Amino acid sequence: MVEERAQAAAEIKDVADRIRENIGRVIVGGSEVIEMALVALLADGHILIEDVPGIGKTMLAKAISRSVGCTFKRIQFTPDLMPSDITGIHYYNQKSSEFEFRPGPIMSNFVLADEINRATPRTQSALLEAMEERQVTIDGQTMPLPAPFLVLATQNPIELEGTFPLPEAQLDRFLMRVKVGYPDEAEEEDILLRFEEKNPLDSLEPVVEAEELVRLRTLVPHIHCEPSVRRYLVAIIRATRKHAALELGASPRASLALFRASRALAAISGRDYVLPDDIKRLAPVVLPHRLILGSQSRLRGRDAGGVLDEVLAEVPAPVEG
Repeated sequence: MVEERAQAAAEIKDVADRIRENIGRVIVGGSEVIEMALVALLADGHILIEDVPGIGKTMLAKAISRSVGCTFKRIQFTPDLMPSDITGIHYYNQKSSEFEFRPGPIMSNFVLADEINRATPRTQSALLEAMEERQVTIDGQTMPLPAPFLVLATQNPIELEGTFPLPEAQLDRFLMRVKVGYPDEAEEEDILLRFEEKNPLDSLEPVVEAEELVRLRTLVPHIHCEPSVRRYLVAIIRATRKHAALELGASPRASLALFRASRALAAISGRDYVLPDDIKRLAPVVLPHRLILGSQSRLRGRDAGGVLDEVLAEVPAPVEG
């Protein structure tokens, strides 16, 4: 069993390193968000990137999809976007005198949902079944989505006019919410040099096939999590439910998300066991968007991330021996 775990971790780390290096040919800096994207890939989760325009969100999604040799579609969310524009429609073909299905952009391995909060709640909900069940139902017919399937959604935290905030049920479907941030001075100069002649994305080749990624996902559950570390994770989740500043704490789905992500992070780090530090590192991107602040906390200007920091400081981490 120990040898199997070590072998699984070694295989996952090898592929993760290759994908990370390949993405690094296009994306300058952003090592943290690339790491989180790898975790989401292996934990079979979706990512919400909340940041300003022009920092490479689309480029990151394309680099990931090309590195894995998967199909990629981009959906620009607007107020007039309809659910059928995402899922697809049945139309009448006059030549064959039959109804045929025209698939929507959701029928791809990687889907970039750009500015997802600009679409109406009805259109946003078209993603719910796809994200949770990996399938879509159109005119009573259920169709499975290709594997792997990853939604990378973006929203601009600055422009709020004409937007529709994502409901809690939608947010809960995202494994993590991350921010890319601006590059530093040296990285920004490197961007200019890297894109001086041509776009490096044009020559990016796959380093792993989709089937291999799906197989590696089945190895992630082999990563060991000590009972004490597992109890530490549960203690964090339960502490959010008792915190006075929160109206609603993390759900059991949040527990499972953090558990899956921590094992994936351990694996891409080359370990066959989960550390408390893995949970501490992932909690700020996996949990805050699932927490609901109380009305008094909102009036005082508090945010879910700050409350979670208090929880992490209060819950004692297990120590060896």
